[in-house]
Amino acid sequence: MATSQVNTGECLEFEYCGRLGDKKQDYIQMTFHQSKSLGTEYIHACHGMIFARTNRVVWEQLSVRACILMQMRFDGVIGFPGGLVDSGEDLVTALNREMEEEIGLEVSKYSFTADDHVETMVNQVKKLVLHFFVKEITEEEFCLVEQRQLSAPEFGVETMGCIRVPLYTMPDGLRGFPAFLANQFIGNARHQLLTGLSHCKIMTQEEIQSSLAKCHQHLARTAQSGCKV
Repeated sequence: MATSQVNTGECLEFEYCGRLGDKKQDYIQMTFHQSKSLGTEYIHACHGMIFARTNRVVWEQLSVRACILMQMRFDGVIGFPGGLVDSGEDLVTALNREMEEEIGLEVSKYSFTADDHVETMVNQVKKLVLHFFVKEITEEEFCLVEQRQLSAPEFGVETMGCIRVPLYTMPDGLRGFPAFLANQFIGNARHQLLTGLSHCKIMTQEEIQSSLAKCHQHLARTAQSGCKV
């Protein structure tokens, strides 16, 4: 929500939207158009994945594939930049406003449009509608976006900093992308990440499912052993 319009009472009013513990069955998919006809009891939020393809290889063997921007949020979990839509505000306008506030995005150059929309999911328990957008830029532009987030209005408040997603898997079969997926994500942000990777053809479905399986095996082992993740 716009910083100038938020007070403590409003923050507490919508605090439930970010509570952890969402289940897969809480969500249903809906078209962008259908979601606009939902009643006023539903709250809308828009988030965007900014990414850049790259041919870089690290340590002479691990392909970076793409730079994907996510962020460590104020509540200690990982998500994409974005946020709640103000009452009466256009969805795309809200997304660009949030991008400007949270990561200092130059919306005059890199603004999201309705054509960048990928998916809309509705959390029926929270009455929360989550719109996901994806925008591709060049690797050089991506680096500039990363640098600008340090001077964003919400840096150190709503966002603790941007992070890149490691898309490779190291020789042990866990570190890299599978281990990244074991982190705590806000809402359906992990699903959004996987959707973005598939939609943009950065990873195949087989690669995504393999990484998920390794992540789940790791989490199961740590749970059985009583060790922390």
